[in-house]
Amino acid sequence: MTRPEPLKAVVPPPAGWTPASWRERQALQQPTYGDAAELEGVLGELHALPPLVTSREVLNLKQQLAEAQEGKRFLLQGGDCAEIFEDCTPEVISNRLKVLLQMSLVMVHGLRLPVVRVGRFAGQYAKPRSADTETKDGVTLPSYRGDMVNGPEFTPEARIPDPRRMIKAHARSAMTMNFIRALIDDGFADLHHPEYWNLGWVGHSPLADEYQKMVAGIGDAVRFMETLSGASLHNLRSVEFYTSHEALLLPYEQGVTRQVPRQAGWFNLGTHFPWIGMRTAAVDGAHAEYFRGIRNPIAIKVGPSVTPDQLLRVIDILNPNDEPGRLSLIHRMSATSIAEKLPPLLDALKRDGRRVLWICDPMHGNTESTSNGYKTRRFVNIRSELEQAFELHAAAGTRLGGVHLELTGEDVTECTGGARDITDIDLERAYRTTVDPRLNYEQALEIAMLIVRKQAQINAPAQL
Repeated sequence: MTRPEPLKAVVPPPAGWTPASWRERQALQQPTYGDAAELEGVLGELHALPPLVTSREVLNLKQQLAEAQEGKRFLLQGGDCAEIFEDCTPEVISNRLKVLLQMSLVMVHGLRLPVVRVGRFAGQYAKPRSADTETKDGVTLPSYRGDMVNGPEFTPEARIPDPRRMIKAHARSAMTMNFIRALIDDGFADLHHPEYWNLGWVGHSPLADEYQKMVAGIGDAVRFMETLSGASLHNLRSVEFYTSHEALLLPYEQGVTRQVPRQAGWFNLGTHFPWIGMRTAAVDGAHAEYFRGIRNPIAIKVGPSVTPDQLLRVIDILNPNDEPGRLSLIHRMSATSIAEKLPPLLDALKRDGRRVLWICDPMHGNTESTSNGYKTRRFVNIRSELEQAFELHAAAGTRLGGVHLELTGEDVTECTGGARDITDIDLERAYRTTVDPRLNYEQALEIAMLIVRKQAQINAPAQL
């Protein structure tokens, strides 16, 4: 695939904006650090470290997202709800990469479109919480806000926000990126050998036969093309992978924001594709202020309480010049709310001519607790919200251009249902998440196959 040319700079940095101007606004979901001087020292240390990504990679992704807006690509964004330091291991990273490769293979094969692969990794170390404190057995401590902020252990020492954890998070993000790049450069993603991506489930999964037939068909197609051309198709040995995380902890994001030679403006070089979560999306808040000044492609989570007027206002702030590829909207409504809440937003933006990439997050609106105390998501609800999203976009004359998922390459039991019909009781077997329940590798692949089938159904009337 030919590497796209980066989009040109459209505007200089907004008036009055600096990487630190967010400090003049209300900043939600931020920890309280006890030593301001230590925090500033950590930010200086962060700013002196090498960046994790390059401005060229950022602009390449922006171009690809612009193409996804036009229906020429489809975005697959997935990974852990929250990374933890102890999972920065070769096995966890490679398994996470395998499941995203498998999903993208299914989608490329079925959608007949290039897939933009974006991982929720190499920086997803901070998480918002619904309360500042947590109480157990009469003891109240600060909430766990992710390994970038404090520790999950329920002790006073672990729950103290520690700014030096930002340096540890940056180091593990760098190690993750380095290993992923090394794997890809070494042919880990080689389409000549997709069978190398298999995880342990392949031999006994209900989806195994369908997946293996697909792999065999792709292998046959590759060999046929090479026979015709008389040469190996070397561009099938590698793929592009991009990183994303919720840019929640604003001191950290400020520390990785840079200017680069021969490029206008400022870039967040800690990730390719940062997003604003639903809890911090206030138009006059600190997160919107920070995001309006960086040149990265950005996204914002959109929940069922958002009105068309609110959404148009935030778009005016984050993408005032309607740059292609600049802004993605990740709607997360719930299976029961999406039919009512999404269409007014689609109609308003279409009527106003706003250029955005619509992405469906069918995970976060469908979280619930079981009778035995586990936080879970039911696969039937995840599937329902995603199917409805395709149908509602088609009815509105808009385009669903991507999906945003919390998933893992590990054999976990955190979401119920799916091909193996995981029950509430099964959750006890391998419930490992520290925050939100994730799709396991098998459920994630099932979602990829669902996307292909649903898009085929949507396209079928137009082809008659």
